[in-house]
Amino acid sequence: MIHLIGTYSCKADAKGRVKLPVGLKNQLDPVAAEGFVLKRSVFQPCLELYPMTKWREIMERMAKLNRFVRKNNDFIRRFTAGVRVLEMDSAGRLLVPKDLAEFAGITKELVLSSSIDMIEVWDEAKYEQVIDASADDFAALAEEVMGNTKDWDDELS
Repeated sequence: MIHLIGTYSCKADAKGRVKLPVGLKNQLDPVAAEGFVLKRSVFQPCLELYPMTKWREIMERMAKLNRFVRKNNDFIRRFTAGVRVLEMDSAGRLLVPKDLAEFAGITKELVLSSSIDMIEVWDEAKYEQVIDASADDFAALAEEVMGNTKDWDDELS
């Protein structure tokens, strides 16, 4: 299992190609040969880049949903809308398809932000807005999500 670390600023070229920063590329090298999946985020105006191994795990969970339940079918359709398989080229670049870039408002300046086992791909200005807007609420969110020490055996501080 891969655990990614870091937030990186980078640029997309005129064709929508993004050269992965060395620190991120080095972390992704062990899984790069299998490729990646890029999709729209469910909760934010950004994209999510999954290593293929992680994507397969998600699809295995989704395959267990009963397709004869309308909500399940609707969820699968919306979750996979616009999904693309990507491969890193020999220069360490990924091509962000135009329709997905438009969804996330990505133009030239972007942020690649690790999120445990996937990467969020943001327009730089939108990323800064989201981080700034949530700064005041983060302490309360951290307490609510991580505050139950019974589950952590006091490993986190």
